[in-house]
Amino acid sequence: MKTLKVLSALLTYPTPELQAAARELTAVLRSEAILPRSQLQGVIELVDDIAQRDLLDAQERYVLLFDRTRSLSLHLFEHVHGESRDRGQAMVDLMGVYADAGYETTASELPDFLPMFLEFAATRPAAEALELVGQPGHVLAALRERLAKRGSPYEAAFAALVALAKVKLDSAQLAALRAEPDPEPDDLEALDAAWEEEEVTFGPGAAAQCGVDGLAAKIRQGRRPAPGLENAHRKGPATVISTSATPRT
Repeated sequence: MKTLKVLSALLTYPTPELQAAARELTAVLRSEAILPRSQLQGVIELVDDIAQRDLLDAQERYVLLFDRTRSLSLHLFEHVHGESRDRGQAMVDLMGVYADAGYETTASELPDFLPMFLEFAATRPAAEALELVGQPGHVLAALRERLAKRGSPYEAAFAALVALAKVKLDSAQLAALRAEPDPEPDDLEALDAAWEEEEVTFGPGAAAQCGVDGLAAKIRQGRRPAPGLENAHRKGPATVISTSATPRT
């Protein structure tokens, strides 16, 4: 499903290559034609917005939304497991899913990074791909609402994912996500409080660090550099997301 690959690309850190690929991305969306018309138009407008915006401005906007604002994190387990011990095991399980499918991850991102998840889903048969996208449907719906509240064009990407998934959202989990703090990126005190935890490592030998005091910091390992500094392409897999979320503490 090439549309999933397009959505994956649009949710990565903006680069000159992404801007230059605007026509190609739009052509793929139109030719595959799996999005409902209203969602298709919204995603095309997002493509155009990223392509036409000053690159540094586009990069700064991305950082403020997805790196600086915890409630908009593109790491799915941030919203599913929070700081619970389940998070570490979920990471390990997800990496196993990628490995079993022959999908290579990269060292620069955690396995639950949404663009990786979508790129992995895009490699699977259509029915399986849509089932995968539907598993974190309540997270995608909550992110859509938060972006819509901010008037962000990125809302269109999440609206498209929710439309593709065609799943009945878990009302309890969605309500729990809606109740979580959602500070604006310029509320420095609230943001500092939200991100305040100690740094950890993830990988071989890191199981002992999977407790409540450690895992959220690792979510930020792959955060983008400041606009104008090093631009790294985001490639990699995506995964199966359990719907049995643990409330964040």
